[in-house]
Amino acid sequence: MAVETATTCPACRSPLSEPALREALYVCPSCRTHLPMPARERVAMLADPGTFRERARGLVSVDPLAFADQRTYRDRLLEARRRTGLREAVLTGEARIDGLPVMLICFDFDFMGGTMGSVVGEKVADAFDHATRRRLPVVSVTASGGARMQEGMLSLMQMAKTAAARARHDQAGLAYLSVLAHPTFGGVAASFAALGDVLVAEPGALVGFVGPRVIEATLGEHLPEDSHRAETLFRSGLVDLLVDRPHLRELVASLVRHLSPARAERPPARREGRRHRPPAVTRGGETPWEEVLLARHPDRPTTRDYLDRLLVRFVELHGDRQSGDDPAVIGGVGELDGQTVVIVGHERGRTAEERQLRRRGMALPEGYRKALRLMRLAAKFHLPLITFVDTPGAYPGYEAERHGVWQALAQNLQAMAVLPTPIVSVVIGEGGSGGALALAVADRVLMLEHAIYSVISPEGAAAILYRDPGRAAEVAARLKLTAPDLLRLGIIDVVVPEPPGGAQAAPDAAAAAVRAHVGAALADLQRLPVRRLLRARQRRYRAMGQVGTYWREVVRTEMQELLDALESRLPRRGRDARETEVSPSPAPDGPGRQTVPSSG
Repeated sequence: MAVETATTCPACRSPLSEPALREALYVCPSCRTHLPMPARERVAMLADPGTFRERARGLVSVDPLAFADQRTYRDRLLEARRRTGLREAVLTGEARIDGLPVMLICFDFDFMGGTMGSVVGEKVADAFDHATRRRLPVVSVTASGGARMQEGMLSLMQMAKTAAARARHDQAGLAYLSVLAHPTFGGVAASFAALGDVLVAEPGALVGFVGPRVIEATLGEHLPEDSHRAETLFRSGLVDLLVDRPHLRELVASLVRHLSPARAERPPARREGRRHRPPAVTRGGETPWEEVLLARHPDRPTTRDYLDRLLVRFVELHGDRQSGDDPAVIGGVGELDGQTVVIVGHERGRTAEERQLRRRGMALPEGYRKALRLMRLAAKFHLPLITFVDTPGAYPGYEAERHGVWQALAQNLQAMAVLPTPIVSVVIGEGGSGGALALAVADRVLMLEHAIYSVISPEGAAAILYRDPGRAAEVAARLKLTAPDLLRLGIIDVVVPEPPGGAQAAPDAAAAAVRAHVGAALADLQRLPVRRLLRARQRRYRAMGQVGTYWREVVRTEMQELLDALESRLPRRGRDARETEVSPSPAPDGPGRQTVPSSG
């Protein structure tokens, strides 16, 4: 539909006028349908006034095949130029968005359906290559029917050309934000437009490779009403965000700012982190079973609660780009104390309805693959990765197994082992089995004072060992699942203190403690070159469970228990004398590790 001639909204039939449409950014005021928007209006909406500088303006299409149907190709080009005032279906050029330099690529659907021929492909490839040379992020807004059939195979080859140009831009470590407007199909959807670091769709946009009408005509199939719709793609994990057009500029500016290379630099304040080490806990006060109950407290802060308190300008990203978006895992990019970080965490939910939707943080394969995608985003832009662990374990259902949960867990473990950026993991509640570990392979592992972290739940262990889940409290002590236990074993590095009564008693205070300890950990880690960081991470996990380290801790523990037993049988005077003769010796400290004094 040519917007300039529209008199009614195609969705609700409300009357429309050109001035009203322009003021409303071509969104119907009555039903919020997003109508096709001219490319120049797109540029004006996104770019700071007076900053757009068009590139490759002199390129125009010719007629390489001397193509004609009811009209010649040349006639169609002339008509499109007259109607739109453009020379081709795409505008490209440098601009600034909220003061940030970017390369813009904006399609105009009214120019021959926004189709991509040789000139459109050349302009898009040129935009990416120029952005690579200038180290600029790229922002594209596509609205296209696909390849331009009047140019035959030359048109098809533009898919490969533009995808290759995007690959060079990607290899240079530069950001690409792809906005999918209505409609985006064929050779545009299936080439550069699908390759954004972040994919944004406008509400109601139809996006795909083959359009619904072609499918129905070719296969005789009647497609469901939601076929190809942006909302369906969002639910299927194929796009990150659905964004109303009036909010698009603000979102693009936030993402460009987060993914700018300068945002990976350590803020000056972090350099003093080692001198201001926050206090940590070394010994627990509750029994293991009491800790289990505190870790599972229904009012305990969740990952979302911490994100709301720790981050500014947080942008949540969705989907695994394969099959779904699991609400049991949330993540995105935001600013922590002035530095952009990538955050991923299990999310249990606060209300009963939320807990059911999020399965109490038990993630599906889609959740772990979403986490993996965000980990790779952190690596590409050299951003610190912070993970929050709070799950009974990976979801144990049929669909999870059918979709390869075991593969998803393994892929995360492998990726985190070699991810070339600092990783700090925080166990905030319940850390259950491999589903927890798949977000917790880190350079520093922090654990809240009343959190737990275990190979299996106490109930599960009791059911296996005694065939009696009622003995869970007894088994909890033997599993060594509390934070002080795991500190002694070298599994974690720091026990983060909680307010009296637990984190749920004072969430703001709990978040402040997490902020301080995460900041201190990042201050240490960001001093290290990547090669040293990775070597230390590899040594850390290579040493886990080695016989020497493990048995030294076992002997220390058993000696302490023996001494305690002997002392309990000595008279008071003898105990006092012994305490003057024997002093505890601290366990050896690992790099960056705060340990518990122990005797033996």
